[in-house]
Amino acid sequence: MPDLTVESRRVGDVTVISPKGFINAHTVRQFEQVLARALEDGDQKILINGSGLAYIASAGLGVIMGVIEEVRSRGGDIRVAELNETVGNIFEVLGFNHLCRVLSSEREGLESYQPISGG
Repeated sequence: MPDLTVESRRVGDVTVISPKGFINAHTVRQFEQVLARALEDGDQKILINGSGLAYIASAGLGVIMGVIEEVRSRGGDIRVAELNETVGNIFEVLGFNHLCRVLSSEREGLESYQPISGG
């Protein structure tokens, strides 16, 4: 089994990227390529579903940081959902929970992109 697989799919106007395994110095390139492809396709709303992510090293966080800046400069955003305790702690310790929204479920992440209809 490879150290990392990364799937990408569209849910409405949101691109959901689902890394499974370990993002480290050896696998970060693969993760970076999927995010770069989303940017090339003009995707503005990106949700990283971390449910299958066992670990993320600083290299992976660096990729997310770079992509966040690019996406936000275009008026979009990156959000993260379903982090396990280990990855969630890494995000918290390094302050990434202040850099991007971390949501508890993919559904919550998808809904966070929908405009709130007033009533």
